[in-house]
Amino acid sequence: MKRALTYILLSLSTLFGQFDLYPVTDFFGGGIGYSPMYISIDEFPATDLLKNLGLDPTKFNTPFVVHGGEGFAHMTGKWRIGGYAGIGSSSISTITNVQLYVDLAETGYNGETAVDYDGNFDPTIEAKITLSLGAGSIEYVMPIFQDLEISAGAMMGLGRLNLSIDQYAANPKWGEMFNFSYGSKAWDVNDDGTDSTLTYYYAVTDVGDPISGFNAANAPGVMSDLSGTFFNFQPYVAIKWQLLDRVGLRISAGFNKGTISQGRWKLNSRYLIGDSEEYSLQGVTFRTMLYLGL
Repeated sequence: MKRALTYILLSLSTLFGQFDLYPVTDFFGGGIGYSPMYISIDEFPATDLLKNLGLDPTKFNTPFVVHGGEGFAHMTGKWRIGGYAGIGSSSISTITNVQLYVDLAETGYNGETAVDYDGNFDPTIEAKITLSLGAGSIEYVMPIFQDLEISAGAMMGLGRLNLSIDQYAANPKWGEMFNFSYGSKAWDVNDDGTDSTLTYYYAVTDVGDPISGFNAANAPGVMSDLSGTFFNFQPYVAIKWQLLDRVGLRISAGFNKGTISQGRWKLNSRYLIGDSEEYSLQGVTFRTMLYLGL
């Protein structure tokens, strides 16, 4: 029993010997480092409209990751200021099922007879969300030990959300990438029957002089880039642990809130979309930061 108590007391003495139980009275220094932000976004923008295109908005990255850098510096007393900047993106896509029909009545499909399209290039629809943030922060520090502290603060700044919708008829099929693009090919037996030669056949409209060649024009793609700028606000609490003399770990958790007002979305960063919906980018956030500094 005495041996066990002695061992426990020595262990506690060694543990507490690594810290100064009484924090320094004067704060100084700062730090900078890589700080990824994980946002559990409550709802992505235009989810119903994306579903109507055959896309599944639930396939966007959850949590959404913003890769950024963060810095902080002592201001006065127990107050500290800082800054953050980062960008992150996530994409979803689908390959469409295509039917061909002859438009006999009104424009658009109205129950006409249709057949399957079995061409090489299937139309593809892709949606990409990009979030960029830039903000300053202010926080109040509550020291526990000299190398360990808790702080509470808020980060405020500007954010920009881009929703790009790309529709293009250029998704290749792997098995057909090694076929001849402009016609047919076949192994023709030589006249002497000893070997065969791979021959490519071009489809033309006239074999006279001059020869009228076959021209396959690619269908153009259509890109729509929707974007909105908003004021971003994020209250948080953070724990900072000075691991080494010049290296530390900082972990923070908070709640992010930013709203793009109705009618403030822009098309291709130029034209306001008057009937665009209001959208709130909100959700619980979690940041980790391995910093260099004090």
